[in-house]
Amino acid sequence: MLKWALIFLVISIIAGFLGFSGVSAATATIAKVLFFLALFVFLIFLVLAFMAGSLVF
Repeated sequence: MLKWALIFLVISIIAGFLGFSGVSAATATIAKVLFFLALFVFLIFLVLAFMAGSLVF
């Protein structure tokens, strides 16, 4: 998921450089959403890992 966010970010930068502001804004929004979704999933798994670690004792 983070890989796709980076791909959309690169597409956004290239589109912005070439003057396609609509495409650049759309792909930047998609990249932002994917990045925060990946961050949210990471935090969930981090909390689950800490909870699983505390169950060992």
